[in-house]
Amino acid sequence: MNVIGAQDFVAPGPGNFELPGFFEIAGHPVTKPMFQLVLAAIVVFAFFFLAARKRAMVPGRLQYAGEGAYGMVRNSVARDIIGSHDFQKFVPYLVTLFFFILVNNLFASFPGIQFPTFSRASMAYALAGMSWLVYNWVGVRKHGLVGYLKLQCVPTGVSPIMYPLLIPLEFFSNLVVRPVTLALRLFANMFAGHLLLMLFATGGLHLITEVGGIGYAVGPVAWVLAILISFLELLVQFLQAYVFTLLNAMYISGALADEH
Repeated sequence: MNVIGAQDFVAPGPGNFELPGFFEIAGHPVTKPMFQLVLAAIVVFAFFFLAARKRAMVPGRLQYAGEGAYGMVRNSVARDIIGSHDFQKFVPYLVTLFFFILVNNLFASFPGIQFPTFSRASMAYALAGMSWLVYNWVGVRKHGLVGYLKLQCVPTGVSPIMYPLLIPLEFFSNLVVRPVTLALRLFANMFAGHLLLMLFATGGLHLITEVGGIGYAVGPVAWVLAILISFLELLVQFLQAYVFTLLNAMYISGALADEH
């Protein structure tokens, strides 16, 4: 076996996610993830626009798909989590959020793109920051700033002697950590899954072309694992979009609640 060839293998790492700009707008480079954000927004808008354009009592296939997609988020996320009294006004936001994240995640498995947009931490944190603004704005609008801070930071049913300990913890947990964990969960899953996929794909190629010997047998096994991981990634891509949207609904529900 060519030991030198094995040692020469450079495993994929964070540097593979640093993509250069491939065109410029007004002198500013546009990277692939930036382009994918715009493309995903166009895809989501076009799908629901076309699905709703020719509404009929007996829906066609596209209208049926659009109604099913909309109804899934409306009923199983917005209504079930936020409640039947307040949920309707948040349905457009939650539907858009879910399908925007889903399309960006699916780009990782789409031929010709094959890059998960939210494997870039800045993209995930920007989305989580927007979510933070939405659910806090909802809470402040309903309870007022002081009332909302009291709701989020002062636990009920606890002796006041514990407040000096619990209030900072509640503030940190509810108002600081939430957007961080929201973004980190999405980013880490997209980053790790794509990195693992690249490792098996490039590693299998290296074993066959550079190592030889046992590499001819092990390399195809690595490619089979890469294919299996690709199917697993499809599930993860859907689940991460669902979890992100579900947590947003939970945070909105908590902001609207009258008790902590």
